[in-house]
Amino acid sequence: MQTAWHPEHAIEIVAGTPPGGGLDRTARTLVATIAAERLLEVPVTVKNVPGDGARKAWTYMDTHAGDPHIVSISHPNLTTDRLVGIASFDYTAYTPIAILYTEYIAFVVRADSWVKTPADLLERLRASASSVTVALSTALGNPNHIAFARVVQHAGGEPRMPLVRVFDSALDAIADVVAGKSEVGAVTAASVASALAARQVRVIAVSAPGRLGGGFADVPTWIEQSVDCIVGAWRGLAGASGIGESHIAFWERLLEVIIATDAWHDALSSQSWTPSYITGTALRRFLDDEREQMAATLTELGLLRLDAAYSGRKTTERNVSS
Repeated sequence: MQTAWHPEHAIEIVAGTPPGGGLDRTARTLVATIAAERLLEVPVTVKNVPGDGARKAWTYMDTHAGDPHIVSISHPNLTTDRLVGIASFDYTAYTPIAILYTEYIAFVVRADSWVKTPADLLERLRASASSVTVALSTALGNPNHIAFARVVQHAGGEPRMPLVRVFDSALDAIADVVAGKSEVGAVTAASVASALAARQVRVIAVSAPGRLGGGFADVPTWIEQSVDCIVGAWRGLAGASGIGESHIAFWERLLEVIIATDAWHDALSSQSWTPSYITGTALRRFLDDEREQMAATLTELGLLRLDAAYSGRKTTERNVSS
C-alpha cells in the first residue's frame, strides 16, 4: 500500500457505543478484516467510548487533534445532534474519510404484543399517539427517530406526541421493549438479530426501500404499506481535526482494500448492511446535501431545534442511562 504516510504505532478505532452496539459492530468488523487479511503491521484495537448519545466519543477525538492513528466510526447523528440543538458541533469539526454502508431501521415490539402487523401499529398511533412509548438509540432527531416520526405522521398523529426513551445502545433499547417499558422500538436492523433469534421480539416493518435478506426476508417494508418511510443510518469513518491529505489518502486506500474482501462482504450479508461506499469530494457533497435534507425533514416533523432556538411543543423525551 504505497502512500506518503504509514502508521508509526498502534491504531485505535473509536466506537461511541458499548461492545455489541451498532457503532461497535462496525469498528470490530473493520478490525477483524484488517487482522484476517494482514493489512497492517501495527496493532489495531477498538476503543469504546459510550455515553451522551455517542457524543463522548467525539469529545475523546477532540483530545487527539492532528493524530491520524485515531479514527472514529461516524454516523448521521453528527448532523442531527447539531440540528436538534443537543450538540454544538457537526461533521465539519472532524475529518470525514468515508461512508461504508447503510443500515435500515427495524420497528420491533415484544413477541407477545397485540401489535402484529404494520397496520396494527398505525391503528395504535392513530388512536392515541401520546400514550405510545418508543425506545430508540442514540439521540433525538436521528434516523431512528425520523423513521418513527414519519410513521406517526402517516397515522395522523403529531410526531412529538409519543414518549421517547433514548438509550446509548440499540441493545438497551431492545431490552426496554422486551421488559415491557416501551411499546415499540426503532433501531437499526442488525441490532435486533439476537432478540429475534431468541423470540423475544417481533419485527413488524423496516424502513428500507426493499425487503432485507436473512432473518428479515419476511418482514414488510413501510413502502409496501404506502407509508413514506425510507430512512437509513449510514456508518462511516472520520479522523480527528487537523489530519493531512496524506493521512486521508492512506485511510481511503486501506478502506478500498477492506471493502473488496470476502470477509467484508460476508459481514454486509450477515448483518443486513447495504453497501454505500463514498469518499473524497463526493462524500463532502453528500454530507452537505444531507444536512440540508435533514434540516428540512426535521422542520417538517416539528423536531428542528437548531441552536436551541425554536418554537412549539418540545418533544417528550426521557433519557435513559444504560
